[in-house]
Amino acid sequence: MKRLKFFHSLRFRLFLLFLLMGIMPGMALHAGILASYEKKAVSNQSIDILGQAKILGSQLASYDYIKDPSEEVINAQLDLISNVYDGRVMIMNKGFQIVKDTYGLDTGKTIISEEVVKSFGGEEISKYDSKNRYIELSVPVKDQEQNTLGVLLVSVSTDSIMSNYDYLKDRMLAIEIVSAIVVVAAAVFLARLLVHPLGKLTTSLAEIQAKEGEGGEGVLMVSDYTETEAISNAFNEMLGKMRVVDRSRQEFVANVSHELKTPLTSMKVLADSLLGQEDVPVELYKDFMGDIAEEIERENKIINDLLSLVKMDKSAGDLNISSVNVNELLEMLLKRLRPIAEKQNVELVLESFRPVSAEIDEVKLSLALNNLVENAIKYNKKGGWVHVSLNADHKYFYVRVEDSGIGIPQEDLEHIYERFFRVDKSHSKEIKGTGLGLAITRNAILMHRGAIKAHSKEGEGTTFTVRIPLTYTV
Repeated sequence: MKRLKFFHSLRFRLFLLFLLMGIMPGMALHAGILASYEKKAVSNQSIDILGQAKILGSQLASYDYIKDPSEEVINAQLDLISNVYDGRVMIMNKGFQIVKDTYGLDTGKTIISEEVVKSFGGEEISKYDSKNRYIELSVPVKDQEQNTLGVLLVSVSTDSIMSNYDYLKDRMLAIEIVSAIVVVAAAVFLARLLVHPLGKLTTSLAEIQAKEGEGGEGVLMVSDYTETEAISNAFNEMLGKMRVVDRSRQEFVANVSHELKTPLTSMKVLADSLLGQEDVPVELYKDFMGDIAEEIERENKIINDLLSLVKMDKSAGDLNISSVNVNELLEMLLKRLRPIAEKQNVELVLESFRPVSAEIDEVKLSLALNNLVENAIKYNKKGGWVHVSLNADHKYFYVRVEDSGIGIPQEDLEHIYERFFRVDKSHSKEIKGTGLGLAITRNAILMHRGAIKAHSKEGEGTTFTVRIPLTYTV
């Protein structure tokens, strides 16, 4: 399995890439040079021989050699050309009969070929047979009036060219082998060098994981490449968010434990007080049982709020969206809360500037707005007021909840949506609450793609402004 993983690794793929980049150009150059050398050498020799053949053809016409092949000067030149170029020269007359063959094999014989026929027509023919390694030329012999007297056939071996070709091929192969060894070594080194920062990244991640397990905190920073630096920064940012989430989770668990334990502790103290006394009056029993009932109700409210919060934490796909008359929704909420306001001697007023219908989850948004208005009543002054207003534009509707209550200190405004956060500690026992209301409200509003803002001045009151899209979009 480790071997298979190695073949799928970046290091192996970089090695292959460098290997191909180093070897393929060399192989292409090797083949190109050899092919170019052979072609060029044959072309040069063909041109050289063709030039000699033309000169010889002029002399053949001058000495009228085709009719009298006994001319020693011409025969000497023919033998010289044959020896120098390691070739064979034949001269043919108009009847396609060979009058001279430097090899002395076909003299007097008749040869008819396509090249010879074309040369009698005035063409110069040059052909290279790479398989049998020879160059064949066919040149017409013309007199001064440009009449064709015969044809000069020259066949030259290319063994010397091919010997040089084979030598060049062997030398290039040796160079290629040495280059391949160097390229392999360079590919291994470069692949290792380039992958090394990723190895550092893995090691650093393992070290950070170990530190996190031991309760410490680490920071990832591998800045060898721009990419590894970007990965490090992204990881550190993600790790920071995870640490915040983890701390929030731990704090949430601790707060939940504390909030749930407090009513239980109170109930246990009350119950132990009753059990520790004999002949307890009925009035005292009723008093203590009333306190226990209040603590049970408080416990029940905390659990219900926690369940609501868990539901709010789910995806927005759980929303039950429908078209709702927001005016009627607010009127119903205020009607339900009016008895509480009257008990607190707080004036509750609703002002609607225009009819508003929106696509919302009626249950969840009702809970959110209910929490805002109920808090405005609870944390108000005797004889105070709560003003709820509804307005809208072409895209959003706005709910504004203003009160004349105790207000929120500026330093606490950024924490009011945290779970179990209570602003006024001195009123925590007097005013019943779980510290989850605003967290539930904010989650419900965000699920609707909305926004909530708070403005407050301690001792003068608080204003919450909620903005919700009229049309829900996923």
